[in-house]
Amino acid sequence: MVKGANIGLAALSEDVGSVMVSLGWSSATGEGDADVSVLLLDGRGKVRSDADFCFYNNPVAGDGSVQLLGKTPTADGDEDRISFDLDAVPPAVDRVVIAASRYGGARFGDLNGLALTLADRSGERLVEFSVEDAGAVSAFIFGELYRRSGEWKFRAVGQGYASGLAALATDFGVDIDDDAAEEEVPGEPEPDHQTADSPMPAAVSPTAVVPAAVLPTVTVPVQSAPATERREDATEAPQTGRKSPSRPRTAKKKVTLPKAARKSLAENDSWRTARLFPVSALKSDREREMRATSILLSVMAQVPELGRRLTAGFGAPAGRMETFTEVSLPHGDSPRRPDGVVRVERAGKLWTALVETKTNGNPLKQEQVQAYVDIAARRGYESVITLSNDVALEGSPLVDIRIDGRRKHKVALWHLSWAEVAHQAQMLIRHEGVGNVSHAWLLQELLHYLQHENSGCHGFQNMGPAWVPVRNGIDDETLCQGDPRALDVIESWERLVRQVCLRLGGELGQKVLPVQRTRRGAEPRARRAALADRLCSEGRLQAELRLEDTPGILAITADLRTGKLRTSIEVPAPEQGYPLTWAKRLIRQLAAAPADLHIETLVENEGTGPRGTLERLRPEPADILPKDGAQITGFRLSLFKGMGSGRGNAETGFIRSVDEAVDRFHANVVAHLDRPTPRPAQGRELTTELTTAS
Repeated sequence: MVKGANIGLAALSEDVGSVMVSLGWSSATGEGDADVSVLLLDGRGKVRSDADFCFYNNPVAGDGSVQLLGKTPTADGDEDRISFDLDAVPPAVDRVVIAASRYGGARFGDLNGLALTLADRSGERLVEFSVEDAGAVSAFIFGELYRRSGEWKFRAVGQGYASGLAALATDFGVDIDDDAAEEEVPGEPEPDHQTADSPMPAAVSPTAVVPAAVLPTVTVPVQSAPATERREDATEAPQTGRKSPSRPRTAKKKVTLPKAARKSLAENDSWRTARLFPVSALKSDREREMRATSILLSVMAQVPELGRRLTAGFGAPAGRMETFTEVSLPHGDSPRRPDGVVRVERAGKLWTALVETKTNGNPLKQEQVQAYVDIAARRGYESVITLSNDVALEGSPLVDIRIDGRRKHKVALWHLSWAEVAHQAQMLIRHEGVGNVSHAWLLQELLHYLQHENSGCHGFQNMGPAWVPVRNGIDDETLCQGDPRALDVIESWERLVRQVCLRLGGELGQKVLPVQRTRRGAEPRARRAALADRLCSEGRLQAELRLEDTPGILAITADLRTGKLRTSIEVPAPEQGYPLTWAKRLIRQLAAAPADLHIETLVENEGTGPRGTLERLRPEPADILPKDGAQITGFRLSLFKGMGSGRGNAETGFIRSVDEAVDRFHANVVAHLDRPTPRPAQGRELTTELTTAS
């Protein structure tokens, strides 16, 4: 689609009651990021209440019709995904605006491959809208869903706000309650040209106020000279942004687990706490699969926060959920029994997914999954969900399934990793909270079960049969470019990195994503083939992780020639002050870091400058400064660790060594670094809170 175009969803698919919108972008530096927001508007083009404004601190609409699913790594960047249950959108809502905002002076024009994709509940893409030039704006409307003559339509908007989130929110009825100063944000925007099929907001007066407990604190720069427009396509203008990213807050008090466990009443350490889901009696893989499936599905049905979070990404509507196990379904001469069934009811309609589970590293069976897809297609079910320790990769399916294009009803095949289930449970009970204490306890019991060594639900734990031959080929220099075994190792490495992100993100309560330094549109297998050739020639596996509230990218390098793992981060030099002051301050921040931490000075146009261990630099920080006075651009901090040789997750395995290296580096180095401070925009800043007026 092109900017300004619109299309009816009914013309694209027979079933558009539930759709998925993905906002994608990439950055040449791997550090580009933005926050997605969705506004539900009435006939006047205004939000009705705080529940109609979805963003990072309020990810689910009050009626469940919209849910922000968060970021997902893709082959060429990140995608922010949003689930829409259009059948659940209240009749009073005429329009749903899909937008995003950046902060700290960042602009959408600095990102590559800005695009919106709209897909149906099966995952089939219906609409694609690419933004060619976003310009110097810090908030951007990608598109909107709106009603026309009883049907839903989509319009590609592509409109920017130079003054950021505050201006965007104000246009749609969100008021800025500014107690810090008398000045107002200048200028109402001139409305774009309007047609019957392309509604856009005209100048508005605030009608609702979003509670401060729900909405973010924003910084509104006030210029000495008046501005003419807040909304524009590409104009140099001051930016709006969060002062600093904060943890999610909600209007209602939610229950999380205490950080420190209460003192046990056990008489001695041999007493074991009674568990809702015991694991000691598990003897066979079949028994593990049956118990893990039953436990997960029962908790999903009883804890709506978890059930909705795990199914929204698969196109399920928000509604009453029931789950079943060992259901018998006819299929040829003998019935089939999927491990589980999930059903969601909304407004009298049913959404159904068959579930096939594997534990203990067992692979999914193509014939088995194909049979469930065929059954689902015949019975009109929407999805088949596979659940195993493996991690799905874009462009590299775990099972190759044939889809009968002649069938009118489409079935979506989705995959879920046990690591992702554990991640979502951690996020809910340790960071974001659930509705009541009972739900928190159920999630805690689920998490304890999944993490127990006997459950078989440990996530990706094996680098595959190609791992040892590839390592041997690198050692004796017989591995040649084009060897398919190198490609298998690259895919296993990518799965491991994504699992590290899930685990670390769940522990920290932060978004942790792998950085893909490729341009949007790159074919996944071609990208992995290039990395495989690089592995053959250099003997190294490399990855980068982006963490919120950290000053740089966390890099991991596994050197298969030397058998060493390197974890590192590059810290940019401050914009003000003196180099010696920078060096002393850095050494103070690293007071608790290991003595063998390596510190390198990064010098402009020359790569690296002086280097040394923390132990040597503590008494003499000046030794890290270039003697010729060269311009310092930053510092690289690195830790080295021996690399496990086994392909699995045993004590001496490679996977465990990667986990331990990342954990040690983050806990002892990254966690002690100062958080990055966004650059202030030009002009005086007023600290305000977005609030709503009823």
